[in-house]
Amino acid sequence: MDEIAEVFADQHGVAARRQLIDCGLAPSDLARMVRRRELCRVHPGVYVDHTGPLTWIQRAWAAVLFSWPAALSHDSALRAVHGPGRRDDDDAVIHVAVARGRKVVAPAGVRVHRVADLDSRVQWNTGPPRVRLEHAVLDVAGGSSTELAAVAVLAEACGSRRSTAHRLITTLAERPRQPRRVWLAGVLEDVAGGTCSVLEHGYLQRVERPHGLPAGRRQDSHRHDGVLTFRDVEYVGLGTAVELDGRLFHDSTTSRDRDMDRDLDSAAEDDTVTVRLSWGQVFDRPCRTADRLARLLTRRGWTGQLRPCPECG
Repeated sequence: MDEIAEVFADQHGVAARRQLIDCGLAPSDLARMVRRRELCRVHPGVYVDHTGPLTWIQRAWAAVLFSWPAALSHDSALRAVHGPGRRDDDDAVIHVAVARGRKVVAPAGVRVHRVADLDSRVQWNTGPPRVRLEHAVLDVAGGSSTELAAVAVLAEACGSRRSTAHRLITTLAERPRQPRRVWLAGVLEDVAGGTCSVLEHGYLQRVERPHGLPAGRRQDSHRHDGVLTFRDVEYVGLGTAVELDGRLFHDSTTSRDRDMDRDLDSAAEDDTVTVRLSWGQVFDRPCRTADRLARLLTRRGWTGQLRPCPECG
């Protein structure tokens, strides 16, 4: 029985029938434990050692054990990496990957994905096993409902330092059937060049490039009073910087006060005007924003010409 207890302990209270039988439990013993509610069935052949609601990790283990050999994939693999507590994680469905060619009928609350080269994509030593982070990120980005949502997945992976654009580019090259392949490759090249947030990428793709604004330098470092800071976009030679103010993520008074100090330092030390842009200015009003920036840059010495994009009225 110690061996059985160890299986349950290692798998957050979840075990497969085959595991329990391998530990010496007779089928009649298993049936008796279910009748006594010492074990409760989650899926056919998968049990949990208590009654009542299951935690997410128990549901994840149950889905993997039911589909075995299998591993968490897509959003569920990312959820396992992030840990509990993230508001943007979708916990309703457990996604699992199985080898291509297998026929697995998914039970309620589980979605099965058939994957080529499963063994090479999975970290089998994690609990539960899960698809490697870069593959999971590309799976979710490729299946996102909008390009903005896809960028958010890539940006979170790189911005959290759990991965890098270069690692994702390398993994993308191994996936010939990747949805949005060409577009994702372009986004990752931008991220590798320093555009590492959804708002920054939106500014690049919706404001700067399509309207013919000069190409800014991304994430240039500056040191003031011994403190190293980075500017989101700097127009070198024009004394202008753009900071992308994603208040969804930087909404504390202290953070905003620190940003204002940095703007003041820039103006005092090198005559740099700092423009702070928000989500609405980038995604809702990109053409108006580009027009205002072009006027400012022209006053600062830019000799280029604002170019209307297809969305300009």
